[in-house]
Amino acid sequence: MKVVSAGLTDVGRKRNHNEDSFLIDDELQLYVVADGMGGHAGGGTASRIAVETIDKELRRARDSRDNPFVTAPNLQDALLPDALRTAVERACLAIFTTAQEDPRLSGMGTTVISLVVRDNLAFFAHVGDSRAYLVRGPLIQQISEDHSLVNEQIKAGMITPEEAKHSRYKNIITRSVGFEEEVQVDVMGVVAEPGDVFLLCSDGLANMVEDRELHEVVQATGNFADIPKRLIDLANERGGDDNITVIVVQMSA
Repeated sequence: MKVVSAGLTDVGRKRNHNEDSFLIDDELQLYVVADGMGGHAGGGTASRIAVETIDKELRRARDSRDNPFVTAPNLQDALLPDALRTAVERACLAIFTTAQEDPRLSGMGTTVISLVVRDNLAFFAHVGDSRAYLVRGPLIQQISEDHSLVNEQIKAGMITPEEAKHSRYKNIITRSVGFEEEVQVDVMGVVAEPGDVFLLCSDGLANMVEDRELHEVVQATGNFADIPKRLIDLANERGGDDNITVIVVQMSA
């Protein structure tokens, strides 16, 4: 399948610096959004190290003898999920090591949502509360599961999804890349169809815009490249409480 992509990041209305980073590598068909935390220097450093390390590690894997980018007949036989997981794990170690070497960066970390496409297979690696969505025709589905305190509370039946939107704990995540030396990475795979749109975003978008509104903007925007800006503008109209980053990736035959 062919892939078309577009991405954009914005500082938002309330912050004075942007700790998000994103990567669009159309050659590898690799796409990453990272939302850093840990102060002015730390958050931006962590997210930048994450996207750079994941890109570097997957390029290295592609050039190795056991190239995971070889075509696989199905999701189960694909080598890319393990390669993507390893790349995120190495990003985690790189961030942690950097923080140990510089006291100003102590405690930094980042979320990661990453997508790599090969033929009609799409693979995601995920840590934190940045999200991946699939838009397919009239439907939108969140592919990733938030590693956040409020999501744990929802699953335990302690609060409702509506209460979670207004919780003072909604920005507390339960996993991050680089805060500790190792991290558990969730990996998912999807068989893509022509016309599918994958949307990756930081919580600066997801916290401000409903899923149905994401779907409406994706479907209603005539020029695909304009989608990230339209979504960022919408989040800013709602207050722009955080940095906002969006990547959209469209599959076609």
